[in-house]
Amino acid sequence: MLKQGPQKLIFELGAPGRQAISLPESDVPQAELSIPAAARRQQPPAFPEVSEIELVRHFTALSNMNHGVDTDFYPLGSCTMKYNPKVDEAVAALPGFTEIHPYLPEELVQGALQLIYEMEKYLAEIDGMQRVTMQPAAGAHGELTGILLIRAYHEQRGDKRTKILVPDSAHGTNPATSAMAGYRVVAIPSDARGGVDVSALEKALDDQVAGLMLTNPNTLGLFDENIHLITDLVHRAGGLLYYDGANANAILGYSRPGDMGFDVVHFNLHKTFATPHGGGGPGSGPVGVKKELVPFLPVPLVDYDGKRYHFNYDLPHSIGKMRSFYGNFNVVVKAYAYIRSLGAAGLKQVSEDAVLNANYLMQHLKKHFYLPYDRACKHEFVISGKWQKERYGVRTLDMAKRLLDHGFHPPTIYFPLIVEEAMMIEPTETESKETLDRFIASMEQIAREAAEEPEKIHGAPHTTVVGRLDETTAARQPNLRWRG
Repeated sequence: MLKQGPQKLIFELGAPGRQAISLPESDVPQAELSIPAAARRQQPPAFPEVSEIELVRHFTALSNMNHGVDTDFYPLGSCTMKYNPKVDEAVAALPGFTEIHPYLPEELVQGALQLIYEMEKYLAEIDGMQRVTMQPAAGAHGELTGILLIRAYHEQRGDKRTKILVPDSAHGTNPATSAMAGYRVVAIPSDARGGVDVSALEKALDDQVAGLMLTNPNTLGLFDENIHLITDLVHRAGGLLYYDGANANAILGYSRPGDMGFDVVHFNLHKTFATPHGGGGPGSGPVGVKKELVPFLPVPLVDYDGKRYHFNYDLPHSIGKMRSFYGNFNVVVKAYAYIRSLGAAGLKQVSEDAVLNANYLMQHLKKHFYLPYDRACKHEFVISGKWQKERYGVRTLDMAKRLLDHGFHPPTIYFPLIVEEAMMIEPTETESKETLDRFIASMEQIAREAAEEPEKIHGAPHTTVVGRLDETTAARQPNLRWRG
């Protein structure tokens, strides 16, 4: 049985002279170092001296302190932390994929090129686009690619535009991306139903608007009921529509961004199509475009002439390369395996189950927490700790910390910014009713504790290896190194 409680640092283990490896004596002469004496160490670095078994046990113990979707429920809103089928990992680990190099000639990587070509066709069908580039390495990178495509489209037409419209419920990367691409960001408020305020949108539209970035369903988990009116208004003003695909897990097989009127779409393969993410990656954010924007796509694309697959660099108006080589290929392989294993009917059921699970949780939790938009949600929903804060002095952060004592990863908190004390919960399609019921029971208990024992919530978590940190000190005076 693994020991519970704090673990020693690896620097505190072992003894002088212990090693985790054994190397033979060198059989070549020792080279003279050309490093200047002033730049050389006077003493060898104080590396840990541990045996192999100490090393293995130490890092195994640390790994068991982590929370992941393989250990329990991970309802992180707008992140789609779904279970990643192991068959996809097995496919991506095949030597034919892992042992090739991007500099190999086309004739030696026909299988890899075929996979990229077919993946593009699948995504184009799913999102209603003409062509898709696999280069972007993540969602925000896909956003930047998409906005640069919109900018190139307008510039090629001699149409200098200066503004991008972004809803106030948008992911933070939307305004950041627009500003990075040189645009002025104009926020559009939400209406009483949680969608885009159409009247405010109409007032903001003019001949300086290059486009609107929109997530649908949005970060409130709500599908915009006026989507066709919104896209029509932007197009009539000469702008283009960008679809942030972070929430595409809700619409597979039911609606396509292209049919809604969007011109550019990015997908997060590392969310919607079950490739592991977190901790910095790797991710993949393919971008699809309508016919009018194809000439501006990053090069190369993969084409097929009926006999062989090949790279196509013949796009004179291309925005250039957005990433080295051809994107995060191994992530694309995992998503390809996921799509092939489920098929069209399976992908549709993904969204059905994700939406069903979210509405099941929402209907139970709205009895105990404030629900700012009381309408059917899609794959996620936002409740608020407003009642607990006003009545008992218990904040959303306190309740999120308490969830750790129940073995659950907390949901996204304090986002979207338009909801006070927000908790954004996304169960995904992969969780069973039994898991959802355990989560409901835990949230109900936390709501009772907020009313009856608020001090217990304020001190949470109580069962984790590390208790609640002083977050201000941790941010401003982090202790990041071993000093002996």
